[in-house]
Amino acid sequence: MTSAEEKARLGNVDPDTPSIARVYDYALGGKDWFPVDRAAFEHLRTVVPHQADVGKTNRRWLERVVRYVTQIGGVRQILDLGSGLPTQKNTHEVAQEFGAEVEVVYVDNDPMCVTRSRELLQANEFTHFLDLDLTEPARVMTDAGVNRYLDLDQPLLLMQCGTLHHLDDDRDPAGIMAEYIRRLPSGSYVMISHFFDPGAADPELHTLARRAEQALHDEGLGTGRWRTREELTPLFDGVELLAPGLVQLHQWWPGGPGHRAPWPEELLIVGGLGRKP
Repeated sequence: MTSAEEKARLGNVDPDTPSIARVYDYALGGKDWFPVDRAAFEHLRTVVPHQADVGKTNRRWLERVVRYVTQIGGVRQILDLGSGLPTQKNTHEVAQEFGAEVEVVYVDNDPMCVTRSRELLQANEFTHFLDLDLTEPARVMTDAGVNRYLDLDQPLLLMQCGTLHHLDDDRDPAGIMAEYIRRLPSGSYVMISHFFDPGAADPELHTLARRAEQALHDEGLGTGRWRTREELTPLFDGVELLAPGLVQLHQWWPGGPGHRAPWPEELLIVGGLGRKP
């Protein structure tokens, strides 16, 4: 089958251009990727060979935060932005693992995510997937589907896990988050994980962050920013960070002692959970 025929068969999915969602799927051991996605990730691994562990660390952090917010915080609705392709231990599986009827709305506009997610999630009455762009908060928060499944007068968990670092500065990620947070009801939670550049505080890791950023751009993805703490703090404006604050993911309420020291790559991603007063 020619490249043109393959594109026609897949509709809007382009197998010749790497996709962030499919690259992550490959990194997490999924099956919904093309050779170009594998090539992009393998090139990144020439600089950060344990980058696959970063994805797993991010997933484990997601599980811990979602459990806290639903089981201890009592939140019964989740808006997962830029959710990517369904993989092992999805947000709804964590939120609903003890039988809780937690409504989960996934949002993504990657064509393969739209197709595969709807196929995999249609059997769960409390889980929904919407084809929306996370960079358009006004449109997302006023969307008929979002408002059908979620009660935006009641607290919810808004998730940005590994998403905002794929927005360049000219996309104004802090402005996007400010609009989401403004529209959230009081008592809502916001969780964000993001690639991290420690800057002058750790010159060796700073150099690694800069090299990783360049490697991600080399393969045509065109996105991926390792930001400093000063750049990341404004993303939480309008919410109060819960202890321990914005920290490396292994430091955020670990489930127990680590079985090994974190790889350098795992020190280049941080996360935090905030609550809107």
